[in-house]
This record gives sequence, C-alpha cells and structure tokens, in this order.
Amino acid sequence: MRKSLISLAFGFTLLCVVSLQAQEFHGAFGFGTLVAPGATANSSGTFPSLSGGLYPSFSGIFLLKHHIGFGGEVAWRARQAVYGFSNGSAFFAQPYRPIIYDFNAVYGRTFQKKVGADVMAGIGGEDLRFYTPYYSCGSFSGCTNYVSSNHFAFHLGADIRYYFWGHAFIRPEAHYYVIHNNFEFNKVNASRFAVSIGYSFMPGF
Repeated sequence: MRKSLISLAFGFTLLCVVSLQAQEFHGAFGFGTLVAPGATANSSGTFPSLSGGLYPSFSGIFLLKHHIGFGGEVAWRARQAVYGFSNGSAFFAQPYRPIIYDFNAVYGRTFQKKVGADVMAGIGGEDLRFYTPYYSCGSFSGCTNYVSSNHFAFHLGADIRYYFWGHAFIRPEAHYYVIHNNFEFNKVNASRFAVSIGYSFMPGF
C-alpha cells in the first residue's frame, strides 16, 4: 500500500510540473470493466478470474508541443469481489478489490474540432486489497482492514474523443495491462474497456 501511495504521489507531482508547460489538458471521469481469462488451473491449484465488476476511473492527459505529452489514470473495482482459491485439499475465500494505475507517454491529436484520439504506453501497477474482519495499525499507514499485494505492470492504451458540446467530450477507450507475476490469478494479464466523460483545456479550440 505504501509503495502504491508513493508511486501515485510521484506521478501526480510530475503531472503538475508538466502541466505548467502544457498546450492541452484533458481530464475525464469514466466507468468500465475488466476483462481477463476465465478461471484457470495448474499444478498449484484452481485460480479465479480477474474479469468483471464496475470500474470507475479518473484520468488526466497533458500534451506539450508536437502533440506529445504525459498522462496518468487510476481505476478501481467499485464493489468488493470474493477471491476463491482451491488447491484440491483446501478452499480459500476472502473479499478483495483490485486497483489499477498507470503513468504514460501520450501522443494525441484533435481533428476538425469534433474528434480527437490518443495512444499511450507506460508503466503502472496492480494493487490487490484483501479485506480482513479486523484492523491493523502502522506508524505511517494508519489503521486499515486490508492487506495489499502489489504487482508491477506495463500498460498500452488508446481512445477516441468526440466533442459533443464545446470542450466537453465523451471518450470510448481500451487498455491492456501486462501484469508482472500476477500469481493470485495464475499470472494472467488483463484488459480494461471504459467510456469516460471529460473536458479539454486547449488554446484556440
């Protein structure tokens, strides 16, 4: 958890610095879902699927000169799911919630004031929060009722912006996460599909 907060804080600071020189800023809030392979099994046991659930998300993109810039986003499962694992002799079940975040290099364009598009690639992580019936307290983290399992991830994404009213846009988007050592889900990767509504701050638009 602490590593996730440090990463998010660093990313936010970087984005704020970049924004001082930004030619465009696109901020958005959306909803989507996660798609991953179904439940799988190997010699270690039977693993659940990471698919499903409603994922709200926040994102921001800063574009500098030549339509190149930086961006970041975070998405989380709105409701907890039940993680179930079986190894043939025992069954384990616990509430959990995935949180996925990423920081990217972005190339974006706006065409004829109505349509825009962005492609992005970067790094991020998956924070799996497994909830417990009790609270544990730390010196810096405060008191929480979950433990986190964090995994590094590579991210690829693309979207299309349609400006339906002035600078306001609706944006269908697709994201793919290559999750390192995602052993809770048999090391599978995941895709996220979402629709966001946002606003663009851009001179001369």
